[in-house]
Amino acid sequence: MTHNARRLIPALPLIAMIGLSACGGGRNLREAPAAPSSTPAVTMPAPQPDQPMVPTRTILDNATATPSLSSLVAAIRAAGLATTLAGPGPYTLFAPSNEAFARLAPGVQEELLQPANRDSLVKLIRFHMVPGIVGIADLQEKIAAGGGTAKLLTVQGEWLTVSMTQSVITLTDSGGNKSYIEAGDMPQANGVIHIVNGVLVPKLD
Repeated sequence: MTHNARRLIPALPLIAMIGLSACGGGRNLREAPAAPSSTPAVTMPAPQPDQPMVPTRTILDNATATPSLSSLVAAIRAAGLATTLAGPGPYTLFAPSNEAFARLAPGVQEELLQPANRDSLVKLIRFHMVPGIVGIADLQEKIAAGGGTAKLLTVQGEWLTVSMTQSVITLTDSGGNKSYIEAGDMPQANGVIHIVNGVLVPKLD
């Protein structure tokens, strides 16, 4: 990258920076998550060292106690959404893992946490939240009823497309970014968490 191009990147809206790879503009600023293998990940225990989530705790409390979700928790707190995810809800949270955030281009995650980018961060987090409790079986039923795809209205007020890739549930945003559910149906006192391996992007303003 040239010096001039490097200087221009911070001037772009952060949501636009994350979404460039899906829109076909400029260099890729997000590494695409790996496609799932033929093994249905959602039917297996999550291969992670974290302690099991406690169903009587809130989404915020369980995410905070889960080391592999520390990037997400930092983003939730920076966005000012901690009270929301500690409240009664209920919400379904498609929670990007630390590895998902690590696929963003160098520096983008840190920029998102800056106070000046709070509006973009709020949109990003709310785009991963769906009102109510939507479990894996619910998602599979919606996909089947829709002939292979279904739509979920997020708290952000935008739609996520849900489908199957082999035997794994796939989320797709309007820009074509995909994220796969790696571990699902983790009950919370105020909803449910599904861990996903990619950061999804809301629409650009």
